[in-house]
Amino acid sequence: MRAHDWFTEHLPDYVSRALEPGDEALFRDHLNRCADCREAVARLKSDLSWLPMGVTPVPPRPGFSRRVVDAVTHPPRKRIIWAWPALTAASFLVAVGVWRNGRARITELEALIDQRTVALAAARDTLSVALGPDRVVQATIELEGRHGGMLILADEASHRWKVIVHGIPRAKQGERYTFWFITGDGMVHGAEVDCDENTPAVLLLDMPPGAPIIRGGALTIELKDADPSIPRGRELAHLEL
Repeated sequence: MRAHDWFTEHLPDYVSRALEPGDEALFRDHLNRCADCREAVARLKSDLSWLPMGVTPVPPRPGFSRRVVDAVTHPPRKRIIWAWPALTAASFLVAVGVWRNGRARITELEALIDQRTVALAAARDTLSVALGPDRVVQATIELEGRHGGMLILADEASHRWKVIVHGIPRAKQGERYTFWFITGDGMVHGAEVDCDENTPAVLLLDMPPGAPIIRGGALTIELKDADPSIPRGRELAHLEL
């Protein structure tokens, strides 16, 4: 802002006698040296001459402008005091949100640890059979022009078998692959087998409870609605231990 701009902005204040004494004296001194401002003051007085000025304007008391500025730039202390409860409440809400998010994350991690623990136990069982089987037998399967096979890894210590069926096409609609334990008293249902030529089936099986000596395993194709306790379909593989 140029120095002259202040006088231009305060022309109405001077004409209406609203300036403080010091500012009014400064303005009068400027009018003695500035023809433009004198003309502007005269024109403004002429424009306002029709107003009924029955009461002589009273200039503000000394220090009034300073008090207005101080009130704006330095608000009363009570405004800050009232702000503290709001800030405290906001901080509390933020802390509660952080605590809830942290608690939810802890719950997620605990569930993940439980899942990993179960998966690790299953992996240990699988490795115990895969790394130290007492007997390993396998058979080749030819089905619909594809060559696959069935592998049995038997662990006598844990009485578990790991059975892998691979390379055969997915069972047709209405049919299912079924693995059977071969016992001295006949065939005992082991598990349904879900596989295709690209995805082998890996089964970890416990010996059937109460069954006599297990002699081997077999894989058959059964109808889905057939009795699951008796093999009636085509036999694809038959392995004796």
